[in-house]
Amino acid sequence: MAGSGETVSNKHVLFKNYVSGFPKESDMYVATTPTELKVPDGCSNGVLVKNLYLSCDPYMIVLMRKSIDPRTFTSYTPGSPIRGYGVGKVLDSRHPGFKEGDFVWGTVGWEEYSLITSFQPFFKIQDTDVPLSYYTGILGMPGMTAYFGFYQVCSPKKGERVYISAASGAVGQLVGQFAKLMGCYVVGSAGSKEKVDLLKNKFGFDEAFNYKEEPDLNVALGRYFPEGIDIYFENVGGKMLDAVLPNMRSRGRIAVCGMISQYNLDKPEGVFNLMTVVYKRVRIEGFVVTDYYDQYPKFLDFVLPCIREGKIKYMEDVSEGLENGPAALVGLFSGQNVGKKLVVVARVSLNVLA
Repeated sequence: MAGSGETVSNKHVLFKNYVSGFPKESDMYVATTPTELKVPDGCSNGVLVKNLYLSCDPYMIVLMRKSIDPRTFTSYTPGSPIRGYGVGKVLDSRHPGFKEGDFVWGTVGWEEYSLITSFQPFFKIQDTDVPLSYYTGILGMPGMTAYFGFYQVCSPKKGERVYISAASGAVGQLVGQFAKLMGCYVVGSAGSKEKVDLLKNKFGFDEAFNYKEEPDLNVALGRYFPEGIDIYFENVGGKMLDAVLPNMRSRGRIAVCGMISQYNLDKPEGVFNLMTVVYKRVRIEGFVVTDYYDQYPKFLDFVLPCIREGKIKYMEDVSEGLENGPAALVGLFSGQNVGKKLVVVARVSLNVLA
């Protein structure tokens, strides 16, 4: 790894222009620029990071569009690196909370080296007996999304019936296992036989089905939930949500994490069964994980022992090399990933759990 103060070539994945419909690899391109490995003079509190792992997440397509609410999201800037969650090592710091050699995770540019000047969110990694890549997933934003979405938004009770869409992804695989730890009956849906088998045989779901093979989602849900659904963890939206609503039990809860089926549509699909929310007193609540970042230590206190004791299984889908980042991100929207999708920029050797 290059030393502090040295000038090196910095490879970036740059955003070409705003998209509509499905993103393409050509909406991004790779370029290099010289970068001095030190925080520039006059940049108080800046931190220079060598990026190691980059996270591919569905929300990133939203940032590739121009017509979004600037009060909620800030679009990518054409000609600049795309941004996302990543794990890195501090090379130089003028921030009192970070020092050279620290491992960190938070929002970084898709590039080999990032200068960090905004620290919401940005966390120092204290526990390195688990793989550093886990901080892009189970120990990072997706893990927190699953934990707080399930335990706080859904308010689960032992024995309840839980349904999770997009269940083999970074968030869904964890929600299902949290629900099993609570003693719930858990069913997940995914888009291939391979993913369905993983849900049942690796992640311990009671049942799972391939939604692409179901001509009528309403009928399918009735088959797996003859007494109805207490909790639905929503990752898909559209037709899936419309089929779930009539199958909810009285006073059921729906945690809206995302709606990946809608992200690439110029005109979102309508939902027509909303009156069942009234009849069945169903609570639907959207949430954003950033609201819970102040509770990160509480999350770690729960999840780290589960990992160390083997109570939670976790699966990653890894692409090697920053130049393969665009293909990795685009593949996310056609269901190519199996597990948490991430890009390896560089590796470090640590003594971690097998």
